[in-house]
Amino acid sequence: MKIEPIQLIKNNHLKNTAARVAILEFLQKNSEPVDVLEIMNYLKKKDLKTNLTTVYRVLDSFLTVGLVKKLELHEGKYRYELSSLKHHHHLVCQNCGKIEDIENCSLETLEEKITKRSEFLIKHHSLEFYGLCKDCRK
Repeated sequence: MKIEPIQLIKNNHLKNTAARVAILEFLQKNSEPVDVLEIMNYLKKKDLKTNLTTVYRVLDSFLTVGLVKKLELHEGKYRYELSSLKHHHHLVCQNCGKIEDIENCSLETLEEKITKRSEFLIKHHSLEFYGLCKDCRK
């Protein structure tokens, strides 16, 4: 069930601002992780006058309360996605930059084995696969 951006902001005790609402709307609309420039372009299209510093501050506040995850996909920039998404990993095309989600993570079993063997408490993991998408392979 999708929760409206304003309610998410209220639930996380954040100040309700037009930029926060619009950024959450954009994140909810996108199925793949987005970068700050994509967010800025969306805000401009919505005629929201904001700057890069504000966007970074909003994203930091979302990170602090756990609304978003910050991803580094070896592009020299960070990408962001909602943390409420079902656990998944990414396929990253090294040619065109396309990012595709893959689900059905079978690493939980491996995590359990690692925890038993090493007594290391794993809080989370991430896994990305890099290569060429089907369009770039043609």
